[in-house]
Amino acid sequence: MNPISIRKADLNDLQILLDFEQGVIKAERPLDPFLNSGPLSYYDLPEMITSRHFHLIVAVVEDEVIASGYVRIETSRQYHKNPQHGYIGFMYVKESFRGKKISTLILESLKKWSTQKNLKELRLDVYSKNTPAIKAYERFGFSKSLVNMRIDI
Repeated sequence: MNPISIRKADLNDLQILLDFEQGVIKAERPLDPFLNSGPLSYYDLPEMITSRHFHLIVAVVEDEVIASGYVRIETSRQYHKNPQHGYIGFMYVKESFRGKKISTLILESLKKWSTQKNLKELRLDVYSKNTPAIKAYERFGFSKSLVNMRIDI
């Protein structure tokens, strides 16, 4: 495989990022009975691309965008030790490139940007039944800290 480069996403990437967003939603629908049926959108991608509180990046091979991820600067709860933290999301790798540790490259880049912003903590959410993602995040150094529970009433 040719070398993979990581770069900041720009507005020229909007269509592929919209496609990736639908890929994320498709993967999460079976894991989350609380998602609405029909068309969904999770992200305001133009805002994420241009905001200084987001760092949205893509992985590229031979001018083909193959993966994405972001870190967003968030204010922590007043009782947490770090006043701010980075929240990671929109981790997506095209199916034909999965299993090649591309998510690790994305995470490393997001971590580097976060440390440059003087953040001391990264957080993310992952569905409890998304075992491959959990294993990848644990290999990177994340650990489980809280279980979110729901009930229909």
